[in-house]
Amino acid sequence: MKLNALSRRVLLGLALFAAASGASAQAYPDRPITMIVPWGAGGGTDAVARIIASLMEKDLGQPVNVVNRTGGSGVVGHSAIATAPADGFTIGMITVEITMMHHQKLTELNGTSYTPIALVNLDPAGFQVRADSSYKNMNDVLAAIKANPGKFKASGTGQGGIWHLALAGWLRDAKVDPASVPWVPSNGAAPGLQDLVASGVEFVPCSLPEARSLIDAGKVRSLAVMATTRSTLFPAVPTLKESTGSDWATGAWRGIAAPKGLPPAIAARLESSVKKAYDSKEYKDFMAQRGFGMLWGSSGEFASFMAKGDADMKAVMTAVGIAK
Repeated sequence: MKLNALSRRVLLGLALFAAASGASAQAYPDRPITMIVPWGAGGGTDAVARIIASLMEKDLGQPVNVVNRTGGSGVVGHSAIATAPADGFTIGMITVEITMMHHQKLTELNGTSYTPIALVNLDPAGFQVRADSSYKNMNDVLAAIKANPGKFKASGTGQGGIWHLALAGWLRDAKVDPASVPWVPSNGAAPGLQDLVASGVEFVPCSLPEARSLIDAGKVRSLAVMATTRSTLFPAVPTLKESTGSDWATGAWRGIAAPKGLPPAIAARLESSVKKAYDSKEYKDFMAQRGFGMLWGSSGEFASFMAKGDADMKAVMTAVGIAK
């Protein structure tokens, strides 16, 4: 088959583009990378992002600069990650809220709005009561809620936040109306736990690392963890399934992602770098010291993980009437 001059020029152009793309991917990164964090400096997400960034710097040979872009209950930072150029020089740490925000019409973004790189952390919801509470296990709690709908209150995050949905999801799974336990909004787990200690609420579903200091101080007890395996931080605390037979499991998670459309070679290089950081002694020690849970998910596994989480959150948010 003979090619005319135009066809030859087109094929030559495509070949040159492919060669240039390959060379670019091989040279990547040739300048600093920005890692956007949708939450404030000093918080758990910021801390995890900064240890990952510092370890990636060593592997990639370029600075990985963490930038906090807060506001809009996480919308501002997540949007900044999604709308950045898909060239590998802007990445970010996305969080569980990306499976929740769009169901409330806060944004159109969801897990498919990104190139997932890797899942690096999961902190399952624990279920906390006061240390002097008469509840011995989760079956005691469930029986009390069924017998006294509306009597007991819970707190630990804002209305529709992950810990609110953790409780609502468990109640829904147990065939109990999630509204049976009124939710008292708070600016995070810490004020919710203080309210628990002060007898302002009866229950606080939040991660075990968040409750750790009060558990260690003997002021709070954790009755269960909403996970498939027990926590290494408090191995004596049973899983929800061990306690009640419920398969409901959820928690706050964090992962690295890039804008949608990232070239596969660059995505693979980033995933390799994040995996090296995740497997390092420095990262393991850092997470263990703070009680953060470790959970690895490759790019494909991370995408599937987000899809399942999105479906779970939609079902629970619909059940509690906050999905729009």
